Amino acid sequence: KKLQSQVLTQQVRLYACCARLQVQTDDEALHDLRIALRKLRSLLRPLRRQQLCAQLEQAAAALGEISGPLRDLEVLIGELQRLGHADLARQRRTHLTQGYARLLDSLALQRLFILLDDWPDNCREALGQGEWQVGRKRVRKYLANQAQQLATALRDPAHDRHRLRLLIKRLRYCAEAYPRHSDLSANCLSGLRLAQGALGDWHDHLQWLTRLPSEPDLQPCAPLWQQRLDDAEQHADQALQALCDYFPAD
Repeated sequence: KKLQSQVLTQQVRLYACCARLQVQTDDEALHDLRIALRKLRSLLRPLRRQQLCAQLEQAAAALGEISGPLRDLEVLIGELQRLGHADLARQRRTHLTQGYARLLDSLALQRLFILLDDWPDNCREALGQGEWQVGRKRVRKYLANQAQQLATALRDPAHDRHRLRLLIKRLRYCAEAYPRHSDLSANCLSGLRLAQGALGDWHDHLQWLTRLPSEPDLQPCAPLWQQRLDDAEQHADQALQALCDYFPAD
């Protein structure tokens, strides 16, 4: 029942975010929508052996995938405005507005809301048939597995920062979704947040620089972004090194 109520909480948030996107009252609607999706997936991911959880998690993942490039564009527009390139920002704002409309009309969003609307009845039916198992053991096993994957990846000499960022996000958000089942200390969670933030900064600057060949009007920003990318790499690597203390090798 607690899981069902938590899923309902995220459903209400998603509806509210879509309403905000529709009327475009603020610049945080898409960001908040993606946070709600992330929390929903973190609740469901350890329980994907249950068909109901797997279907809903996959639908949330699909919407997260199509909304990602839109969020990247939002962040770029904000960066251009901060740097005083109002014209460059304005030129991209039209594409962003069109992207909002496509997202709101997407099959991915419709499918997610259909599954969320059916969720309470489907859960009751599964309970009645004895199919529903939301076990503490399963969540703890998932968290332990994610921690082990992260420990291994941190020590890979050819580590992929993109993969490390993904592993950190999965572990952190699941631990926050199930705090009673997590053994991670407050300091460890703080270290995960710091590393994720540093990797996010690195990702943003790398992504902006990769746009240059197809968007040459961004060239005036390139020297600053390259300098910041180099700094972000150093900060990220330092934060990742610090995480090794919390995730020892076997």
